[in-house]
Amino acid sequence: AVEALRPRPAKADFQRGRSVDVARYRFEVRSTWNGQPLRADEYARIELHLGDAIELEIEAADYGDPAPTEPAGRCDGLWNFEVVELFLLGRDERYLELEFGPYGHFLALSLAGRRQVVASDLRVEYEVERRAGRWHGRARARLDELPPDVVAANAYAIHGQGESRRYLAWQPVPGPLPDFHRLERFAPLSRAAAGDQRVGVFKAG
Repeated sequence: AVEALRPRPAKADFQRGRSVDVARYRFEVRSTWNGQPLRADEYARIELHLGDAIELEIEAADYGDPAPTEPAGRCDGLWNFEVVELFLLGRDERYLELEFGPYGHFLALSLAGRRQVVASDLRVEYEVERRAGRWHGRARARLDELPPDVVAANAYAIHGQGESRRYLAWQPVPGPLPDFHRLERFAPLSRAAAGDQRVGVFKAG
């Protein structure tokens, strides 16, 4: 049995500075969506910290793809651009989808059922820095945006345009086409906590 993560209520004022225990997870995207290994310079990394908030650090190669036309901030359809994503899956197919781009754009969605968005206005703080051919992002959201009893996750990265577009995954989601909502292919969250970066398929439930 996979032990569920039971989040504590978030502070209402959404402020930093309180000393709390922090659970840490690391996701390294090292394969294509269908399991082909990547060159090391194409890896993307997400570090997830869960304490009194959801905090993330993102690092990825900067491919210089065109930016969204919207100003930096929340951006619908961010998956159509250069992006790194983290999905956190709880019980009853409730999950949180977090997306971040190199130009300061983000998207945070709460879903109940595959592709069934129930909230799209989640509050996120996000900042990004681009340097030396890579970009580094830091994000923070309220802890109570997590779905109940998070047990599994997957992380992704997308870059390129047209026929050169690349779909990458922490844990592969094989099928006829890339589909990041194949929840049965997510891996236990404990695998990221243990630093176990093996590429493999996990069928939740």
